[in-house]
Amino acid sequence: MMSSSPHAPVSDALAFVGGGNMARSLIGALVRSGIPASGISVAEPNESLRRQLAEDFGVKVFSEGSEAVRGADIVLLAVKPQVMRTVCVDIADAVAARRPLIISIAAGLRIAQIDRWLGGGFPIVRCMPNTPALIGAGATGMIANGKVDAAARAQAQAILGSSGLSVWIEREELMDTVTGVSGSGPAYFFLMIEALEDAGVAQGLPRETARTLAIQTCLGAARMASEDDEPPARLRERVTSPNGTTAAALDAFAKGGLRELVARAVDAATARGAEMSRELD
Repeated sequence: MMSSSPHAPVSDALAFVGGGNMARSLIGALVRSGIPASGISVAEPNESLRRQLAEDFGVKVFSEGSEAVRGADIVLLAVKPQVMRTVCVDIADAVAARRPLIISIAAGLRIAQIDRWLGGGFPIVRCMPNTPALIGAGATGMIANGKVDAAARAQAQAILGSSGLSVWIEREELMDTVTGVSGSGPAYFFLMIEALEDAGVAQGLPRETARTLAIQTCLGAARMASEDDEPPARLRERVTSPNGTTAAALDAFAKGGLRELVARAVDAATARGAEMSRELD
């Protein structure tokens, strides 16, 4: 598994099927990085979203996926898992001859499923981004099938890396774990912020003050973990004085089974990812 950030230009014609929030964040990041908007096509059935994408970024927009992907070298599938089969069947004829690189950001769906719905034989990169990609702070797990060469891997990495950090995963079954750790992970931290805010309010702080302190504390801790070479355990030890306030709080977490609870939560999300794949097959 290798951490990465974008290092290859995206010079090929790129088509997005789906123009929702995640597609919009990637399109915005690519255009800001210097990718010509004229080389980006977007299929989005919602007329107002379609018009907004054209106005904001200058990309070409279409109502039908088959129109957007025709002539594309890279097709990014940014639709909900529940409609992926229909979308793939709809564009199958349009991509059959050119066989572009396919990039999927749909949770739970396997490479083999997408390849089968498209007609088979495609180079496919499966990705699991998370919502902080919307502000350029995403974490994305990626895996490629055997038909994706080094150049195509670099292209996929540049596209997904435009909105954060990416890591390559070696075994596809681990993509469900990526979903459980980082794909669903932002919600865990939102919950922690909620809990800290409520705890502060219960102790007498004004809600706005408690929320501000909770958010900035989570942000600061994440930045320290990201920028310091020490592992998180060592950072925790450095701020925990024997018999101090932090030690008392961490003891309460331990007695409450925090680590075991987090493990169960990630296990539940991982299992649900695998279930979704079977349900949508």
